Amino acid sequence: MRELPEALAARLASGVTTLAHVWRITRRDEAVFCFTDHDEPLAFDEQICEPMIGLSAGAIEKSAGLNADSASFTGALNSDAITEEDIARGLWDGARADLYRVDWSAPALRVHVFAGFLGEVRRGVQAFEAELRGLQARLNVPVGRVFSRFCDADVGDARCGKDIETSAFRAEGVVSEVLAGGGFRADGLSVFADGWFARGRLTWVGGGESEVAAHRVNDGNVVIELVDPPGFALDVGAAFVVHAGCDKRFATCRAKFDNAVNFRGFPHMPGNDAIQAGPVASEPMDGSSRFS
Repeated sequence: MRELPEALAARLASGVTTLAHVWRITRRDEAVFCFTDHDEPLAFDEQICEPMIGLSAGAIEKSAGLNADSASFTGALNSDAITEEDIARGLWDGARADLYRVDWSAPALRVHVFAGFLGEVRRGVQAFEAELRGLQARLNVPVGRVFSRFCDADVGDARCGKDIETSAFRAEGVVSEVLAGGGFRADGLSVFADGWFARGRLTWVGGGESEVAAHRVNDGNVVIELVDPPGFALDVGAAFVVHAGCDKRFATCRAKFDNAVNFRGFPHMPGNDAIQAGPVASEPMDGSSRFS
């Protein structure tokens, strides 16, 4: 049971309250921000909480066990501190978030109602919604390797070991036409095969990154579709750098990247198909390897 300061409990019991929410957020770069849904700046410890129009707290779900607590908050993108560009660049991902209920007439009277980290942040042109995950959420993250037929490395990282900064796997392009749904036509990629950059990383010269959902080539016209709309970055003339993508299958690692020796999956792991498979008359049944 959460204990309230006696002075705060007395004010709540009086029937007349002067309460506001305060969010204190510490990003991974150690930058600390403080926001409130009060209509004026609010002194909070050594910080001044910035009032944000439309900022509101969602429902808070608490668990008595190890299930992660959850909450959310929404607000308008009307602050210089929270911009669509910074959200797109991932600066707020994983930030520590503390939510307080504060008496704005005496900010020292407060109660800490939630502690956790920012999860998924959904954004638009005018507003955002952030998911808050309780401290227990990190206990639900898998630790160690996962046994799977698919590779658990990211293409180009230290475990993959493939150099994707060569001209075979890296290209520079320019947006020539913006299409509906976060797609665009691009110049500079016509020499690459259809699908070469699918699931690859696209970095905007002006800042921000996007993941490529699809890469299509039709009669010399190159169309790129992105997993998430990049917002401000997507405009005619915007320059970008894109790297080849990998679907994490062994066949792709061997044929596309010639990197089978560093494949970080278990492609020959028997699955349900092997368990349910029966003898095939056209195949030899002499106990030899199925993959020879």
